[in-house]
Amino acid sequence: MLESQREAVPGNDGGELDTALAFLTFARSCVLKKVAGLSEEQLRRRLVVSDTTLLGLVQHLTDAERYWFGYTFAGDARHADLDFDMVVAPERSAEEVITDYRAAIAESDAHLLAAAGPDALTAQPVADEPRTLRWVLAHMTGETVRHAGHADILRELVDGATGR
Repeated sequence: MLESQREAVPGNDGGELDTALAFLTFARSCVLKKVAGLSEEQLRRRLVVSDTTLLGLVQHLTDAERYWFGYTFAGDARHADLDFDMVVAPERSAEEVITDYRAAIAESDAHLLAAAGPDALTAQPVADEPRTLRWVLAHMTGETVRHAGHADILRELVDGATGR
């Protein structure tokens, strides 16, 4: 099947943070591309045994952005107790969930750009010790890429659209 949503991976190689942020940004855009142009019903459609839906993935990644960059890295206590749930409440519209993800991305990027560099330490420990921004970026990139893959499969099941 022809890949209808394919785009090239980033060519950024201007330094560690530049490259890492470029690949995280690419993964985030892949997630957003998977939900673009679908109806509310399509975004909420449950196609697998678990409660995973396209909209639920976006909600989950929103919490992950806020927890890892906002709370763990920057120390913002508002994001300490997020639930990472993939079940979207019926009263939350798809537009609201997607807008919230975009806002979380902007907040995360602001924390990244304000950091002293990849060796900057987290405000909150991870497994009882601080980690570097480098570690948080790698973790969030892995998390986002994994869920972008889930979203790719769900989107193909919804309407046949494929590609990264």
